[in-house]
Amino acid sequence: MLGLPAHVRVCLFDLDGVLTRTAKVHAAAWKEMFDSYLRDRATREGTEFVPFDAVDDYDEYVDGRPREDGVRTFLAARGVHLPEGAPDDPPETETVNGLGNRKNGLVLRRIREDGVEPYEGSVRFVHAARDAGLRCAVVSSSANCRDVLAAAGIEDLFEERIDGVVAHERGLRGKPAPDTYLEAARRLGTDPADAAVFEDALAGVEAGRAGRFGVVVGVDRVGQADQLRAHGADVVVRDLAELLESR
Repeated sequence: MLGLPAHVRVCLFDLDGVLTRTAKVHAAAWKEMFDSYLRDRATREGTEFVPFDAVDDYDEYVDGRPREDGVRTFLAARGVHLPEGAPDDPPETETVNGLGNRKNGLVLRRIREDGVEPYEGSVRFVHAARDAGLRCAVVSSSANCRDVLAAAGIEDLFEERIDGVVAHERGLRGKPAPDTYLEAARRLGTDPADAAVFEDALAGVEAGRAGRFGVVVGVDRVGQADQLRAHGADVVVRDLAELLESR
């Protein structure tokens, strides 16, 4: 009745880009942070400034990953390797944590100024899933997950929240490792084979495939349906409402 295999009993949703219209906000904050850093570094070293691509670089190196992993992965692709630093490094510090904190400040500012809007089709689907007796959880790499859910007015739709804060506390690896999704399934008392993963990030669908979940639904907001399938999506839709319409 939900466009899912009949044995699915649990739905595990990514946040940014699946439930809320915040993926573009994150991409813009990443670009602002990386461009500022890369420009300063190029000036210091007398090299060419090559800006961060908010589509290709974001999808390949950053989207869906924990913040520090995103910093580390993208900079490594540019041949830049920074010290890790400490979690409370100031945003001006030239460390992985410092740049991550700089990005976090930028995205929080944008969320405060612009607010958070949920995807109407996703909200409809979550309500339909709950009405059908399925249990629902949010699985996000963001440490700001709870604030975003509250700002979007959808926090009460989910029984569990596995986010960047929980992952840090429990030592869970971030996406594309399946750890956070497996933890959500465990907390909801189901085998991964009986759970559906909903993701818009390439790293996220890789996590769903690696965890051997019953079905991985790729949500294509930016025209990357082929890449989502290649990275592990069983089904690709542009909006979760399409699954309801397929009944």
